Amino acid sequence: QVQLVESGGGLVQPGGSLTLSCAASGRITSIFDVAWYRQAPGKQRELVAAINSGGGTNFADSVKGRFTVSRDNAKRTGYLQMNSLKSEDTAVYSCSFYVYGLGSLWGQGTQVTVSS
Repeated sequence: QVQLVESGGGLVQPGGSLTLSCAASGRITSIFDVAWYRQAPGKQRELVAAINSGGGTNFADSVKGRFTVSRDNAKRTGYLQMNSLKSEDTAVYSCSFYVYGLGSLWGQGTQVTVSS
């Protein structure tokens, strides 16, 4: 079974940077897309960023120009580089791999808190 393990969350000051990683514990032989979501208390989950199998990316308007999404297929890992962080970015961040022919895989989520 393939499981996703997220890491990199924590406390960071406003204006700081943080990188989240999402690694698959098992091998994935099919092509896959990577997506990052976040959910703050009292708010709905939103798509933050995604990168497809061909390298195409998209971002939520609220993070454009500040966040970067990438992937390493050999390491079966997705990344979310977050720069110029704001308090509004505080949320639980979750990653998802959309594996063609298999379905979606989800991580448990990691807390990101932006505060002084």
